[in-house]
Amino acid sequence: MKIIVSAGGTGGHLYPALALVEYIKTQDENAEFLFVGTTDRLESQVVPQLGYDYHGLDVKGFVGNPLQKIKNVFIFLKSLKKSKQILKEFQPDIVIGFGGYPSASIVMAASSLKIPTMIHEQNSIIGLTNKVLIKRVNKIVCCYQKAYNDFPSNKTVLLGNPRASVVSHQELKDIHDIYGIPASRKTVVIVMGSLGSSSVNRVMKEALRQMQYDDYDVIYVTGKKYYDEMKKDLRDLNPSIHLVNYVDDMPSLISSCDVIVSRAGATTLAEITALGAASVLIPSPYVVANHQEYNAQELVNAQAARMILEKDLTAEKFVLEIRSLLKNQELLSSLKAHACQLGKPHACEDIYQEILKTLERK
Repeated sequence: MKIIVSAGGTGGHLYPALALVEYIKTQDENAEFLFVGTTDRLESQVVPQLGYDYHGLDVKGFVGNPLQKIKNVFIFLKSLKKSKQILKEFQPDIVIGFGGYPSASIVMAASSLKIPTMIHEQNSIIGLTNKVLIKRVNKIVCCYQKAYNDFPSNKTVLLGNPRASVVSHQELKDIHDIYGIPASRKTVVIVMGSLGSSSVNRVMKEALRQMQYDDYDVIYVTGKKYYDEMKKDLRDLNPSIHLVNYVDDMPSLISSCDVIVSRAGATTLAEITALGAASVLIPSPYVVANHQEYNAQELVNAQAARMILEKDLTAEKFVLEIRSLLKNQELLSSLKAHACQLGKPHACEDIYQEILKTLERK
């Protein structure tokens, strides 16, 4: 099987794509892959380093002033021409788009050449690229009920995020062992993405001072950019607060903590639900179409998480929320159970089977 995978711009698009490819390799040792992305974003560095063949497309979003938009249209048309050349040279059995502008080019070109196509939508709000591609693709895979309801029912399946499969099957460590915390103490992990958040950090400085720490520890991931500042401002902090600038094994922390406080990006929520964690979600208000709030709302509606909007976040409100959760084991257990019900630990397996079905109908 020969597969072209396109994921452009962000880790939220790229890492689910990589997870699916790694799984397919375990099922078909003869499978060949070609990644198509941007010329200058994350995937242009990560994918070649992992040893995969890669083609970068020079493509821009339809944003900016009228003149810039017109210019970007011509850039897009040029990328379509290059995409067709890539397709004719590689001759894939299927093209799978995980979002980002390069996905629009390569998937649209594949559709015009009658090559089977699939798109994956990680968020509850359909991204612009996938909106453009809805009518052109053979199969649509999504992760949330809201997106499923908005896509055409005749070609859409709700199978989840491939990252869920990865974390469900990897070997996990215990947070108490990682940070030397007594097993009798509960743990709260606070992380606002790999880069951190200056706005949330400001509130958390006061919240960390107000928290009790009578029977729990806090692991606070500041983000590399803010670590020195937070460490300076909290230099007299309680020894039960563990400040770290970055964590490279979030699944272990998610799986073994009592409460995870985080943003509501697609990959993060896929891991939280796959691992059955109790969470307090603070969606980033700085993302396209406010999709993180919609993502978080899906978990809240299923009684699988609590949510505090950033505009409503105060130290007092946050401290009260954490205290109420840690003092109510029944509520914590309920959140974890409902999160598990939303989890898709077999996402990779299910998506792979859908690929095979799509090729059978070719």
